[in-house]
Amino acid sequence: MDDCIFCKIISKQIPAEVLYENEHVLAILDIHPIHFGHSLVISKTHCKDFLELPEESYRSVLHAAKLIAKAFVATQQVDGYNLFSNNGRIAGQSVFHFHMHVTPRFCDDNIRFVLNLKNYPDGELHRYGELIRAHIHSSAEQEN
Repeated sequence: MDDCIFCKIISKQIPAEVLYENEHVLAILDIHPIHFGHSLVISKTHCKDFLELPEESYRSVLHAAKLIAKAFVATQQVDGYNLFSNNGRIAGQSVFHFHMHVTPRFCDDNIRFVLNLKNYPDGELHRYGELIRAHIHSSAEQEN
């Protein structure tokens, strides 16, 4: 994609601080980090979100994320880390090329994910389970 910033980084048209690279992914430092060390694992194949990520890339994405998280633990005395991917504008995605964030976390870092947790009304937990399982089963049959 000619106008995709991540495609330009992958093709070396734009410089980046590269942490890791293999045939499927490029991992770089985010230039606007939540915390220093905040990294992005970017699919080398241009795909807009997780659902378009090629099957052969899943393992590389998680492998790179694990390498980065291990490096945080070994070098930054982190208290934890987050792995996340924003998919769709409403979920906070701003660059429409699949990438996973790996960010170090520290006690009292004042970052909060504010959630409004819900309870399923009677029977709805099972209904949602059935709906999702049916789609998974149908999708698995179509793949075979």
